[in-house]
Amino acid sequence: MTGALRRPAPGARSFILAIVTAQMLTQIGAFALPAMLPGYIARWHLSGTEAGWLVGIFFAAYVAAVPVLLALTDRLPVRLVYLTGAGLTAVSHLGFALVADGFWSGLVLRAIAGIGWAGAYMPGLKVIADPLDGVAQSRAVSMHAAGVGLSGAASFMIAGLLETVAGPTAAFLSGAAAAACAFAIAAFIMPAALPPRASAGGLLDFRPVFRNRAAMAWIVGYTVHTWELAALRAWGVTFLAATIARQGAPDWLPGPAILFTVAGLAGIAVSITGNEMAQRFGRFRVVTLAIGAAAFLSLIAGWGAALPAPAAAVLVVIWNATIYLDSSALTAGTVAAAGKNMRGATMGVHSMAGYAGGFVGPLGVGLALDLAGGNTVLGWGLGFGHLAVVTLAGLGALRWMARVR
Repeated sequence: MTGALRRPAPGARSFILAIVTAQMLTQIGAFALPAMLPGYIARWHLSGTEAGWLVGIFFAAYVAAVPVLLALTDRLPVRLVYLTGAGLTAVSHLGFALVADGFWSGLVLRAIAGIGWAGAYMPGLKVIADPLDGVAQSRAVSMHAAGVGLSGAASFMIAGLLETVAGPTAAFLSGAAAAACAFAIAAFIMPAALPPRASAGGLLDFRPVFRNRAAMAWIVGYTVHTWELAALRAWGVTFLAATIARQGAPDWLPGPAILFTVAGLAGIAVSITGNEMAQRFGRFRVVTLAIGAAAFLSLIAGWGAALPAPAAAVLVVIWNATIYLDSSALTAGTVAAAGKNMRGATMGVHSMAGYAGGFVGPLGVGLALDLAGGNTVLGWGLGFGHLAVVTLAGLGALRWMARVR
């Protein structure tokens, strides 16, 4: 199978589509908690900081696990790592449905979910990116990002609908079932052979990655990108629910989970467009445009809590779409800059740094809300607005590291 992909053979595209499908199934339950966060805040009597921890621990556990798991893909069959990740994902969602009854049990199970995603996300991308180069590789990365983004967006809608119809337990059970299906697909289709090259040095020797200035520039960009994206994903539904509760909403306006699904779908379309723009106009130009525009929107989106609910929803949709503009371009940049015998380790650092930002982002919004007195316009303005400082600092560092004038 791997050899066929290198040519590429007629079966290569179907293989990529199968892996992307598995990734989408693994992702289905990932954002069930953010989609239902207002209910869990009330049910478990959570503070803003505690709610931020419950969402953010997913990213923190990912950060701790991903360098080991991805470095292992340079030495072990990626299939073994992926099956571990999909299996842990299914177990974590099942546990959240049947066992979690408060902050601490929820925290542990969300951490397991983060470890599971670490074993599935980038290893799944690596198995389709390794045999490809150039434009074909970039487009495969874009297809992967679009599939994961589509599933992430759908997870909000699915969780919201299932919560309404059958309660929150059903939402997590559906995530567990989807991850189990991903496990079956990977077990059937992923190659079990050892990787063709073994990276030099120790398993966790990332010094060659850190010396790769081109790769590290894209990794810095991905870090602030994920910081901002994770903050909005964690708190977007809660923000919309709070705005609707404060301002009221017309009958035609969908509920918060559906609205954020629309935001996610818009983001996917923009992500694909952004990758094609990067091929035509250059990655640095597209990334600079995306980060600058997203920073501006983060400054004003939180103050949308004082606007009518439809206007606030439009701000969230546009902001989310803008964040996605450079999503594929950043990851494709890292993959292209990585040495082939260090691709697993490089992608490990890429994910570790990005999801470290993903951990801090939701927590920062929660802290800002608590400091500003809870669910207030000031709290949302500060919670979302501080992200502009982070993203613009990251853009400056990216351009400096890449020596772009």
